[in-house]
Amino acid sequence: MEILSQLWSLLGLLTVLQNVLPSQLLSLLHSLYESLQDLLSPYSYLEIPEFNGYCGVELNDLYRHVTLYLNAVDPSATTCRRLTLTRSKSSTRFSFAVAPNHSVRDVFAGHTLSWTHHVDAVPDSLEERRSFVLKLPKRHRQALLSPYLDHILVKAEEFERVSRERRLFTNNGHGSYDSGWVSVPFRHPSTFDTLALEPQLKKQITDDLTAFSNGKDFYHRVGRAWKRGYLLHGPPGTGKSSLIAAMVNYLCYDVYDLELTKVSDNSELRALLIQTTNRSIIVIEDIDCSVDLTAERGSKPRKRSQPSINGHDDEEQRGRVTLSGLLNFTDGLWSCCGEERIIVFTTNHKVNVDPALLRCGRMDVHVSLGACGPAAVRALVKNYLGLDSHALMEVVDNCLRTGGALTPAQIGEILLRNRGEADVAMKEVVAAMQARILGGRREQVKDSQYCEVEAGAGARSPESVLLRGSPENWVSSPGKKRKIKFLVRLRSLTKSESGRRGVPDH
Repeated sequence: MEILSQLWSLLGLLTVLQNVLPSQLLSLLHSLYESLQDLLSPYSYLEIPEFNGYCGVELNDLYRHVTLYLNAVDPSATTCRRLTLTRSKSSTRFSFAVAPNHSVRDVFAGHTLSWTHHVDAVPDSLEERRSFVLKLPKRHRQALLSPYLDHILVKAEEFERVSRERRLFTNNGHGSYDSGWVSVPFRHPSTFDTLALEPQLKKQITDDLTAFSNGKDFYHRVGRAWKRGYLLHGPPGTGKSSLIAAMVNYLCYDVYDLELTKVSDNSELRALLIQTTNRSIIVIEDIDCSVDLTAERGSKPRKRSQPSINGHDDEEQRGRVTLSGLLNFTDGLWSCCGEERIIVFTTNHKVNVDPALLRCGRMDVHVSLGACGPAAVRALVKNYLGLDSHALMEVVDNCLRTGGALTPAQIGEILLRNRGEADVAMKEVVAAMQARILGGRREQVKDSQYCEVEAGAGARSPESVLLRGSPENWVSSPGKKRKIKFLVRLRSLTKSESGRRGVPDH
């Protein structure tokens, strides 16, 4: 009781002094008290306000990163007593936020740190002043602060990338305006787990994508633009679009579907490129059919004409996308206006694409997609029928070895149509493969010639391949390829000679 009476007396004395002493002296005494407290405390306190400066107009980007970081470390698993649960329309997951005037602990480099979310009411206003206060050991402040802030930025950006809603953009034909793109939410369900590809090819692609997304320091160190080019080629129905969707979901990037037929000229193409964001995949499908680019080089000499006042040639004056403009889009100076971007070209016929687009630095990775192999068929059966194995899988393997391979689209349609009856579905798959073996010899020869011209590998095996490195090493049998070209040339000469002599061509 005596101690309590003394405390009440002290509080009464402080109240009297607060009313008697001038405000300047009280402010000085308060500052001296805080300085003494900071001197004796083993911790340092750093405040991160929501806005920069005293005006409260410019947002503090570090405050936003701290908010994202605390979501990334999952405060629900910490000792924080109170959390705020939210979810925005543009997010794919729930977000945890530290409740006002509550703290959450964190561990970094073996040291315990804490974040306190301060929310104070502004006098005579409905607004609130928000800030985070970081508490860290004073002795290790210099060694911890800079690495810890870098760690926060990396984790916050990663969380923002994987949690936000991905968008599918397409050009609207007005690339020279403020926004030449329109978008919708991207919700394609394709992933590498559900993709009908051989496991080795999946691993090669995912390893390459992972190395690219983590290669910021490497690309900057070697002085190279942080981008990568992919060429997906193969017959229709082999899963080129599904592979692109799986890449988007794997990296959590936005995707830009560029329709070249809507682009009027090279200037508009550059304007569209500038408007794309970082961490995105730019897709140009059916590059050999979008615009005529193969006739610009080598096949016929260009006619010289008087240059115009602005220095553009006749082709650009006619207003269309040229091969030069597309090359600058993929590998020129204008391709460096952003970071962490992947450019994907697709085609059904690789031989129709100009070689200038195929070299390394433009299309770094060539993925040849073909008919299903054993692992791809099993993946489709698992996806559509929910079966890990079936009695007819051995028959399917035999059909694949004897030339009865089908594309993922063909097998997928059979399984989709009979997804309620697994036995019927597998019997139809076997019947389709046997029909391919018995009655589809002409189609099999055509696929074999396609593979010979595309990859120089002889008859097509029911597996897809991924090619990297110098294009000169992509063709394993150049002598055989030259022989095929010679026979085609000899046959055309024979036809023309027989036509001039009036001999019917058999």
